[in-house]
Amino acid sequence: MIFGRDIAIDLGTATVLMFVRGKGIVLSEPSVLAVDRETGRVLRVGLGAQRMLGRTPGNIAALRPLRGGVVSDYEMTERMLRVLIR
Repeated sequence: MIFGRDIAIDLGTATVLMFVRGKGIVLSEPSVLAVDRETGRVLRVGLGAQRMLGRTPGNIAALRPLRGGVVSDYEMTERMLRVLIR
């Protein structure tokens, strides 16, 4: 039998928080991801991507997919969440 896991995700403009029932907050990362513009591959998420803001070469974009408390880029937000949930 497979048991489900209750997960709560708070998508904040600055930080993504993940809470797992019975464990508490298991993740607190900046809401940033770095993507290779040519291949579309996600290179870094969270703190690693935040450190790249303003310091990336032309083929890499460091993005904040949430602005002003609103999801501004749905595709990039989904990709960021996929990486964080893993």
